[in-house]
Amino acid sequence: MKKRTFLLSAATLALAASFSAHAQTTPIKFQLDWRFEGPAALFLQPAAKGYFKDAKLDVTIDAGNGSGGTVTRVASGTYDMGFADLAALMEFHANNPDAPNKPVAVMMVYNNTPAAVMALKKSGIKTPADLSGKKLGAPVFDAGRRAFPIFSKANSVGNVQWTAMDPPLRETMLVRGDIDAITGFSFTSLLNLEARGVKMEDVVTLPYAAHGVKLYGNVIIASPKLIKDNPAAVKAFLAAFAKGAKEVMAKPDDAIQYVKARDGIINTELETRRLKMAIDAVVASPDARAEGFGQVVPGRLALMASQVSDAFNTKTRVNPDAVWNASFLPGKAELNILPPAKK
Repeated sequence: MKKRTFLLSAATLALAASFSAHAQTTPIKFQLDWRFEGPAALFLQPAAKGYFKDAKLDVTIDAGNGSGGTVTRVASGTYDMGFADLAALMEFHANNPDAPNKPVAVMMVYNNTPAAVMALKKSGIKTPADLSGKKLGAPVFDAGRRAFPIFSKANSVGNVQWTAMDPPLRETMLVRGDIDAITGFSFTSLLNLEARGVKMEDVVTLPYAAHGVKLYGNVIIASPKLIKDNPAAVKAFLAAFAKGAKEVMAKPDDAIQYVKARDGIINTELETRRLKMAIDAVVASPDARAEGFGQVVPGRLALMASQVSDAFNTKTRVNPDAVWNASFLPGKAELNILPPAKK
């Protein structure tokens, strides 16, 4: 009888320990800004390799359909965290001043906006000044189109006509000659143009960051509820992400398998190139190296807040202190993740 009692006690203790371990794991629903493409490896690899799990987090990662949607879904509580364009986050804050749940940026990932204007060389467009009087096209929610007033002001571009379309038609319309130029993320549109038979050397690319527009790009955002209820989980997420992102940037060719695992129909070679382009252009950019991965410079953030307020014609002015919280960032050594600069 004693032996049976002991066995029951041991089983009860094991079950209790199991429940306790499960209770200590924090579920986090995370939404990306876009589909499962190359750059998503930055998040999918640490998840697949168990880095979030090791940090006592049960992270589920879903594809997105634009930064605006990601911000809204984190604000609504549908998601706990997400990956979104900082300008979209600023716009939400300024247009919804009384919203009870305004998401906050907790880590900078794309130190420069990937937004660029792209045209075919045969159009005669070589510089921003050549865009005056031209027809430009992009989806209405495109980050580059939304921020184009900032680009046009910095480069004295005027009298531009816009054509709206669904994302899959953007590059097609440029190739057909329906429009003179497009805005979009460089590592997305350039490869889409190539897929439509355009050679890279036949494309003129005018990155916003190289033409006087120092906007920050995508950030990791968190809901105020998660920040208040479980700040340790936010900190743990960022540390696990940084660990995985370092590996992705060191060996991007190995990382695409984790994107392929989530979307089996992707072109592995194409998405590997897209990931490398994103790393070089916006994650490990010269500005990121100067400022430090994950962080922002207050003056640059304040200027962007002012520019977004003007360009997006927001209801209230963007408060840079309200959209950014650096208190959950890992230490300096953990943020030292950028690969050596290319010579």
